[in-house]
Amino acid sequence: MQAKLYVGNLAQSTTDDLLRSVFSDFGHVLDSLVMRDRDTGDSRGFGFVSFSNAQEADAAIRALNGTQLDGHKITVKVANAR
Repeated sequence: MQAKLYVGNLAQSTTDDLLRSVFSDFGHVLDSLVMRDRDTGDSRGFGFVSFSNAQEADAAIRALNGTQLDGHKITVKVANAR
């Protein structure tokens, strides 16, 4: 069963590809997406990363939550269902 993570406090320069690259160290990343403003295209400062299973997602949370990415201390946690 796939697991989706919320990644908060992203820098404006953080890209989908950078998220995928960093998180792929912990397993098979199905999708990575930095959320962008509809009108300006600027980063909204958060994104999502989906893993193929919960064990990989848990490993990423333990390793990356509170670490630096692009000069920002990021928050990594399980994404809330809408």
